[in-house]
Amino acid sequence: MFTDTENRLAEADSPETMIRKLRARLDAREGKVKEWNSLYEGERPLKYASPEFSEQTGGLFDDFSDNWCKTVPDTLRERLAVVDFEGEDGTSDKEAMKAWKRTRADVEVGLAILDALVTARSHAMVWNPNGQSDITFIPAGQAIVDYVPGTRGVRRAGLRVWSDGSHEFATLFVRATSTSPAFVYRRQRTVNGGDWAARTIGLRTSEQTDFVNPMGEVPMVEIANRARLHGKPQSEIAPVAPLQDGVNTLWAHLFTAADFAALPQRVVLGMDRPTRDIVDPETGDIIDVEDVPLGQYSKDRLLWLSKIGASIGQFAAADLNAYLQVISQCVRHIAAQTRTPPQYLLGEMANIAADALESAESGLVAKAMDKQLHFGADLREVMRLEALASGDAARAASLSMGRVVWRDAQFRSVAQYADALTKYKAIGVPDEALWRMIPGVRPEQVDEWIRLRDEQAAAAAQAAATAFSSFGPKESDAEDDEAEGEE
Repeated sequence: MFTDTENRLAEADSPETMIRKLRARLDAREGKVKEWNSLYEGERPLKYASPEFSEQTGGLFDDFSDNWCKTVPDTLRERLAVVDFEGEDGTSDKEAMKAWKRTRADVEVGLAILDALVTARSHAMVWNPNGQSDITFIPAGQAIVDYVPGTRGVRRAGLRVWSDGSHEFATLFVRATSTSPAFVYRRQRTVNGGDWAARTIGLRTSEQTDFVNPMGEVPMVEIANRARLHGKPQSEIAPVAPLQDGVNTLWAHLFTAADFAALPQRVVLGMDRPTRDIVDPETGDIIDVEDVPLGQYSKDRLLWLSKIGASIGQFAAADLNAYLQVISQCVRHIAAQTRTPPQYLLGEMANIAADALESAESGLVAKAMDKQLHFGADLREVMRLEALASGDAARAASLSMGRVVWRDAQFRSVAQYADALTKYKAIGVPDEALWRMIPGVRPEQVDEWIRLRDEQAAAAAQAAATAFSSFGPKESDAEDDEAEGEE
């Protein structure tokens, strides 16, 4: 979807050259990926602290972080739950859902979406290793997709890399061209570098290193966080990082001020520092003088002033509210820039009406629906590839024109859903459509409800037929009437 300007592939490149170029792109992305992951985990050193402050506090705040870089993407990911896949005709694709659950994609898709939100992208690979389709989600640092120049969605090549500690392995998928079919290349090299060579480790002697791709196209999909037309995928943490650094530094200053200046500080004026004699235990002579620890006076809450003219003054305690106000303002800026509801960040939620709460979450809901559109296109492509890997070209074509069904991005109460569904029912919306609108209801549950409803209707019809047959003339009555007629 996003064409890199460096290390571009050429049709005449050898597999080893393609792997080297794509691996170089991965290395170039590694710095940002590590930075975003560190921010998400809260591993961020103080960035705006002065050298003097850092020198005085040492490593006291190395492990501290008031981590909003985790809250922002987590809050958005909670609104992105896949419910179903529909074909072109709008019906649920049961085979796609079976594959989705069989490969644990229904669980790991949440991790893939979270990685895309944090590090700007993740990847999915579809393959058919043992006659059964398999869906694997891959983090940003272990895969890369290259696109045909001048396009945003036509995949030209895909690379997956991993390591066992001693060797690095690479699998390269190349699309079909006018002169050659789609191909798969497997290579390896030592971890310390070196040239890529045909893979031998982990393969049986009968297995081919290079072979024609039975799927006919690159089976990798980049799940990219939305960007502008001319830009690269973006991390949701990017706008939070500067404010996060400021918040961490302010907390460090606040804690330091609380330690040194939060309590009133007393000062003794016009008096030398208290001392005491050091006596030789053997001779009893005074051999030296030492200062009396001032902490003992604070502990005993007692101070003898023996010098004439000595007096006591007091410094007022530091006002820590100034720090808290700035921190609160920074958090509000994070909420505004990322469209995260204030109650998620500030915890200020008391006696809020349902309409006010819905209004507060409107920005997050709109953002989540936008993510559903873009992530949905990528996941729809993943399931199209799954259908191809299963050998069902017709289902693949239907899925390519279908859609991904997401859970409602707006969290509503049960009463709100019940009221809305009742009103939809009043204007003639079928029951099956209403059931699918209930959040958390799986397609198989709807199918079960339809079966139970049909059985209930059939039983009611049978009971009505039985009851109706109890009225009218009986066979015995008809025979008696016929006998009377003959007489």
